[in-house]
Parts: sequence; C-alpha cells; structure tokens
Amino acid sequence: MKTRRLGRSGIEVSALGMGCWAIGGPFWAGETPQGWGEVDDNESIRAIHAALDLGITLFDTANVYGAGHSERVLGRALAENRSQVIIATKFNAVFDETTRQVTGSDKSPEGIRAACEASLRRLNTDYIDLYQFHHNDYPVDQAAPVRDTLEQLVEEGKIRAYGWSTDYPERMEVFAQGPRCAAVQLQLNVLDDNPAMLALCDQYDLAALNRGPLAMGLLTNKYTASTKPAQDDVRGEKSPDWMTYFKDGKPSPEWLSKRDAIREVLTSNGRTVAQGALAWLWARSERTLPIPGFRTVAQVTENTAAMQFGPLTSDQMKEIDRLLER
Repeated sequence: MKTRRLGRSGIEVSALGMGCWAIGGPFWAGETPQGWGEVDDNESIRAIHAALDLGITLFDTANVYGAGHSERVLGRALAENRSQVIIATKFNAVFDETTRQVTGSDKSPEGIRAACEASLRRLNTDYIDLYQFHHNDYPVDQAAPVRDTLEQLVEEGKIRAYGWSTDYPERMEVFAQGPRCAAVQLQLNVLDDNPAMLALCDQYDLAALNRGPLAMGLLTNKYTASTKPAQDDVRGEKSPDWMTYFKDGKPSPEWLSKRDAIREVLTSNGRTVAQGALAWLWARSERTLPIPGFRTVAQVTENTAAMQFGPLTSDQMKEIDRLLER
C-alpha cells in the first residue's frame, strides 16, 4: 500500500503526498487571509527532506500558495532530488509576489502558458508532473479550451499530465475526455465524503488527490471548541466564505462533534486521530492520494507513520458509517 498509481498516467507515487499550501506562509485577497500563518522556511525544508527520507514522492502545491513562496521553497528543497519526486502544482490565480496579494485570475491560453513558465522558474525545474486547474466552479461550457491548452503543454514537454481541482463531476467529465488527464483534486475526508467524484474517478481511471484530508486540522488532537487560529490564518475570524470547518474564527461545533463520535475507531490499533483519518481514505478507494498539509518535521513524521498501519478494515469502515448515520 506504500505506492499507488497516478490515474491513467501510469506514474507511480507514494500512497501519501505532502500538501504544500501551509509552507507558503501568509497571503491575502484584500483583507481576507488565504494562507495558514507565518512559517519558518528552514523548518519547511527540513520537513520536506524528512518526508523524502520516509518514502514520500508526491508533493502538491499551487502557484498562489504564499503568492509563489510555496513553489520557491519546494524548488529549493527538491533541487537535489528532482528525478525521484512527483511535483503537482496548480494555476489560475494572478498575484503580486511582493505584496502577497491575489489580484485576479487568468485561464486564457496565454495566461495558462505564462503561469506554467512562472511555476517552472519558481520550482527550479523544466517540467511539471501534474498541472491542475485551480478553479472549483469554472463554467462547464468554457472548460474545453483550458483542457486543450493543457494537452498542448503535454505535447511540448512542459507537463506530464494534468487535472482539475473541482468537486463537480460534470466539470471534471470535460477534462476526462482529454487523453493526458490523470487526476482530480477533490474535497474528501472521513467526515466529508464525496461519492460522486470517486465514482467519476473509477469511470475514467483517474487518481483522486484528497484536498482537506484532515478537515483543515480538525482531524487531529490540536483543535478544541476554544481554539482560535491566528488573524493571518485562513481559518481565522476573517476566513473566506467557502470555509466550513471553522466559523467565526473557531472550529465548527458540528464538525468537532462528528470527529469525537468516531475518535475511538480512528485511534484503534494505536493510531493517532490523524493517522486514522488517513487510514479511512486509503480504505475508501484504491484511487485516493491524501495530501495533508504540514509545517513541521513532527507533522510529517506523524502523517507518514500512518502508512505503516495501512487502511482501516471493512468492519471499521462500517462502524464509522453507523456512528455518523450515513
């Protein structure tokens, strides 16, 4: 179970990836925070190297994370290991690296190409393994030109495969018609299932990169009802409208209640809550590739240790469904 296939691309990757949103540090859209607070770049690099040593080969980022900073840190950390890793990044946002402000978006063919070249420079590489469209609800009738531009980038050797970060099957189905489409990045965790998108992955032989595998941190022991993220954290008081797991700068009581209802199952066999949540994802589908975020070596060590336990059993999966009444 330590490796899985990246959809129809045939690329072999570690069954666990590292999500690199948090290591980008703070960035904003106006006054709304989009990052996870301050970071220590040296610790981020140590954490990436620890992941490599523990068998992780998949690293997922986006051009907008930290307004380019995540890609730069990842490029530095992987400079000596590029041929041994799979780098996934995303495009769509336009931003100012100096002010760390998101200023717009661009999904035109020219904009996609410019974003790709900029990501290649920041990542210090001449190819991207998986290039993903970073616009969840982009109109389905406008998606084909985006897909076709990505097909051209594969032909030119700039990218190896592509996908879409979306939770809408009808949108992803447009991309799935492209022969080099290999993956979808979807919202999925033990509290927040996504059966329609997983069915689409089965239908089109796509990998399922799991966005939010630990429910923005709720599926750990770190958060209680009174925990308050920092003001420059996307989960804080000025969180974006799409934030569901945190409300008014605190963890949502509804989601915390669900986590606590299944805690005993998740922590069975000596797992931590986070390790149990990752085990649920591996049991949910053979296509899942969880990409939990990290900022420290300790987080990477805990999450990668989940691979030693493997997936939950079918009985444990049934018990979780019973407890969550689904």
